[in-house]
Amino acid sequence: MDSKKTAKENRERLRQNELKHNPGGSMRDGFNKGDAAGDMGWKGMALLILVLFLGYVIYRFFFS
Repeated sequence: MDSKKTAKENRERLRQNELKHNPGGSMRDGFNKGDAAGDMGWKGMALLILVLFLGYVIYRFFFS
């Protein structure tokens, strides 16, 4: 049981060390993943479409 705990602690220590030395790496991984819609789910995607549509309608109302 102790060996699993030390392995888990070792992985966490390595992860923290990597984040400290390369802070942009995880952000770059998130951008390169390219699956923003999959992470939001259908409710989040519907809300995003609604906000974009309402933004377009407001833009057309004020600037036309």
